[in-house]
Amino acid sequence: MSSSSDRVPSQEIRDIRFVDALSDRYLSYALSTIMSRSLPDVRDGLKPVHRRLLYAMRQLKLDPGSGFKKSARVVGDVMGKFHPHGDQSIYDALVRLAQEFSLRFPLIDGQGNFGNIDGDNAAAMRYTEARLTAIAGELLRDIDQDTVDMRPTYDGESDEPCILPSAFPNLLANGAQGIAVGMATSIPPHNVGEICDALLYMIKTPNVGFDKLIDFIPGPDFPTGGVMVEGRDAVLQAYSTGRGSFRVRAKWETEDLKAGQYQIVITEIPFQVQKSKLIEKIAELINNKKLFLLNDVRDESAEDIRVVLEPKSRNVDPVVLMESLFKLTELESRASLNMNVLDADQVPRVMNLREVLQAFLDHRHVILVRASNFRLGKIATRLEILEGYLIAYLNLDEVIKIIREEDKPKQALMKRFSLSEVQAEAILNMRLRALRKLEEIAIKGEHADLTAEKADLEDILAREERRWEIVGNQIKDLRKAYGQKTELGKRRTEVADAPTDVIVPLEAVIEKEPLTILCSEKGWIRALKGHQEDTSDAKYKEGDTGRFSILAQTTDKLLVFASNGRFYTLGADKLPGGRGFGEPLSLILDLPNDQEIVDILVYRPGQKLLLASTDGRGFQINENDVIAQTRTGKQVLNVAEGASAFICYQIGEHDDMVAVIGENRKLLVFKLEELPEMARGRGVILQKYRDGGLSDIKTFKNGMEKGEGLTWCDTSGRTWTRNEIIDWHGRRASAGRLPPTGFPRTNKFR
Repeated sequence: MSSSSDRVPSQEIRDIRFVDALSDRYLSYALSTIMSRSLPDVRDGLKPVHRRLLYAMRQLKLDPGSGFKKSARVVGDVMGKFHPHGDQSIYDALVRLAQEFSLRFPLIDGQGNFGNIDGDNAAAMRYTEARLTAIAGELLRDIDQDTVDMRPTYDGESDEPCILPSAFPNLLANGAQGIAVGMATSIPPHNVGEICDALLYMIKTPNVGFDKLIDFIPGPDFPTGGVMVEGRDAVLQAYSTGRGSFRVRAKWETEDLKAGQYQIVITEIPFQVQKSKLIEKIAELINNKKLFLLNDVRDESAEDIRVVLEPKSRNVDPVVLMESLFKLTELESRASLNMNVLDADQVPRVMNLREVLQAFLDHRHVILVRASNFRLGKIATRLEILEGYLIAYLNLDEVIKIIREEDKPKQALMKRFSLSEVQAEAILNMRLRALRKLEEIAIKGEHADLTAEKADLEDILAREERRWEIVGNQIKDLRKAYGQKTELGKRRTEVADAPTDVIVPLEAVIEKEPLTILCSEKGWIRALKGHQEDTSDAKYKEGDTGRFSILAQTTDKLLVFASNGRFYTLGADKLPGGRGFGEPLSLILDLPNDQEIVDILVYRPGQKLLLASTDGRGFQINENDVIAQTRTGKQVLNVAEGASAFICYQIGEHDDMVAVIGENRKLLVFKLEELPEMARGRGVILQKYRDGGLSDIKTFKNGMEKGEGLTWCDTSGRTWTRNEIIDWHGRRASAGRLPPTGFPRTNKFR
């Protein structure tokens, strides 16, 4: 057993509040995630893992003209030298840089299975190979000319670049995605030719307006193509604030078949949409009868995307069919824009388009200055040596004599000819062959060339307009190499105006089938297939009975009017089936348990309702005005003091009269036009009562034709019709008189 003296002394233990310790550590984690993992740098558009991947591949000499190396070798170097994280995360980053459907301009040339647009994963890193692309070379260009700062790697054994020189506007060209702690970034890819045009214009006009910028850059350019359907105002708002989104649709066309038939072919899908999941979603909608106009979907894709949609019949409008698909599937998606990046001072912030472009230009200007200074230093060193050589040639015999006779020829040469240590060392290291006359001529020529180059570089550093001219020429060369005149640089995403609203009938997404909707006294509702006139044998829960029986279609909307004066909207296709007793309406809707259901109606667009309360007030309302957008319903009829119940009646298209009967058994008939149309309120007085209140109300068409006149049902179920109503006709708000013979003692029309 070891003695106490052999024990390692414990570390210092400090008392600290848990909340303080937790906040300090979480802040450190958050900063690490923001700075070193999730947000790209505005200058090169890369996160640290991508930057380290490209730099490691350059060290492995995986240039575009060289051979491939195993991805596992690359991942191993990155993980061992620069990025101490899991190998799978590094390989995932490498794979994305090589996927043509993920990056508009891939930075890695992959050989092997690197995944596909269906969402299949890449093969294991031991099977795939990689090398840099020419565009990655643009990002790394001049990195060995002291153009960027270097920092020690995590283990201190070597250095890595803090940023890449980036002669390519990678942030906008390839975009970026990332989620940090408390912030995120989402930048879609753009066309590099358009970016170059905007950059060249900004060099001439630094404070260019956003209206002009979006003339150059009208929107993103996705690697998978598609059609951007966003209005100019929305695009301008997004780019001027750095936040927004772009609506992108699949590109489609129709192909004519025999016998007048046709099929729709989708040739491009929105960015980051997996084709296999998209097709599965469409097939699921067909199977669930949510897409009635579509008969089948087939994937006939090879290298190009070809998804075939087979309509139900040739009479189906392809525009309506596609609009319904855009609403229900990812054939239309939104690409978000959140240009939250690290600026040149490593501060995360949301930049607008002009700031992002200016940051790239400023970076290229800095790189030019640093490269020029580096070259000047090299030239100065070389000129110093060449000047020493020229002195040696002019005094060749004396130089040789000093070298042969002196014990310390270096010091002797420096003293005799006023040479620097570098010059003297260079002379001593000269080969005898270099003493030829031709070599002297070559050195004089090199000296003249370097002197001219030095003067040119000094002029560049002295004149800012000259530097911006050079930056502009570099951007022009980039546009020539990768602009829209090249195959790689052609715009893939079509820019279109915002689509006009196309009304998609409900029949396009829901199969129209007859339903019989039953609702019990206690509010349990269900839908039976088919129209059933007689529902007397329908079964209900013990202690419950039937109340409402409505004939409808699966495409209908239902209006549920409750005793709180609110309307609730419900799709008939959303109701539980006929098996069992259904479900309580209070669960399907946000209907308070203490409220009763007054009526359930089938919605008729544009038609009118008559709403009345037992205190004798009422008004007309358009059915369009009672549609509720939420489950909590829409308040329409204000609950008046003294009103114990409400009545909701659907006005017939040709009705022109209103019949009102009170609890005092007085009947009044007046013209419908006397009843105002309102959107909300208590309404106007319908009938005056000394005692009691309103019992029932209805509308009808006055006339002598069949189906016209005032009708009611007696207790035996017999229907009565009265065409002569002059005796009960009066002004609204009158008292009325006793009803005709045969009118039921219940004082109800129905």
